[in-house]
Amino acid sequence: MACNIPAVPKAIGSAAEQVCFSPPGLRHDGRPHAQTWGEKPAKSQKSSQPGNNEIGNGPDAMITRYAFDNERLLADTAPATGGAARPPVWIDLQEPTLAEIAEIESEFGINLPSRDEMQEIEVSSRLYQEGQAHFMTTMLVYRVDTSDPQTGEVTFVLMKDTAITIRFASPRAFQNFSRQATTGDIPCRSPEAIIIGLLETIVEREADLIELLQNRTETTSKQIFEMKGHEYSRARRYSVALKEIGKINVLTSRTRESLVTQSRLLTYFSNFAQNSALDGSMRQRIRTIQQDVISLSAHVDYLSGRLTFLMDATIGLVSIEQNQIIKLFSVVAVMLMPPTLIASIYGMNFRHMPELDMTWGYPIAVSAMVVSAIVPFVYFKRKGWL
Repeated sequence: MACNIPAVPKAIGSAAEQVCFSPPGLRHDGRPHAQTWGEKPAKSQKSSQPGNNEIGNGPDAMITRYAFDNERLLADTAPATGGAARPPVWIDLQEPTLAEIAEIESEFGINLPSRDEMQEIEVSSRLYQEGQAHFMTTMLVYRVDTSDPQTGEVTFVLMKDTAITIRFASPRAFQNFSRQATTGDIPCRSPEAIIIGLLETIVEREADLIELLQNRTETTSKQIFEMKGHEYSRARRYSVALKEIGKINVLTSRTRESLVTQSRLLTYFSNFAQNSALDGSMRQRIRTIQQDVISLSAHVDYLSGRLTFLMDATIGLVSIEQNQIIKLFSVVAVMLMPPTLIASIYGMNFRHMPELDMTWGYPIAVSAMVVSAIVPFVYFKRKGWL
């Protein structure tokens, strides 16, 4: 099936991960669309039962509206001095309730995706057009500075005069962008500029996360290959290193998945920009973000390979430690075999044993046992087995 937009570069994913939009009347998996090409199939009825995961009932549930104030954003659509309230240009839905979702749907005449729909992995449910609104969903990693990093989906809705974001998480990138946009550090002239600015901030956070993973990997690598001390303490530290490698690997995998979804979103957004009236500077910003995502994905691949190497190396070093212990037991067992043989011979209770009546019988037997133990020890020492 031919794609209508460029595929995601090879550095971002395999052929199965490439963005491909279906021809008219068919989804990417061959099933019929409920509407025309690029539009999302009919939505399932939202449930209002208590406990449904579409209900934002957390402590961070809120809806924030932003309006233009020259080239900066003004939160909560505050009225201008002596004038009426400005129309919202960006509406941020964080942990929205069903009532808030219904309010926005009624205000703009659109169907917002539910939380379950945001989590669907097929491209037709994450990137689609419904009327004049474009829906783009990506996955973000957040709470990376805690012991339990999380991932969450974020949906960008782009309309002619308004951008809407829907999220059931609190990534720091949104806080950073909101602060910079309200102070004028990031110029915002249109809904497209807001989404581009958000994506730039998200990619910057992803870059910071990858730098953190790089530093943790370097630290763990030094701890593994420069480890000193007693065997018992080394064994415990190897166990700690393996757990750290596992944690870094989990976070790296989530970051990789996040970058793949961002690459798909940017490919869709770039295709939209080519067919719209966006100026050249905005299109260049989108291309720059795409290049950044490609380079970050390549670096994540490198980190993933390095973590695999560190895991194998740590397991190998643990095996070497265990082999040393087993080898020591084997050498000791071989050294004790000749003395044991001599002691067994003279421990037999036969009546006629000439050596039992000899004055020097006992010292000779003991000396023979000592010599028979020393000879294997010297031999193993020369061979380098001890």
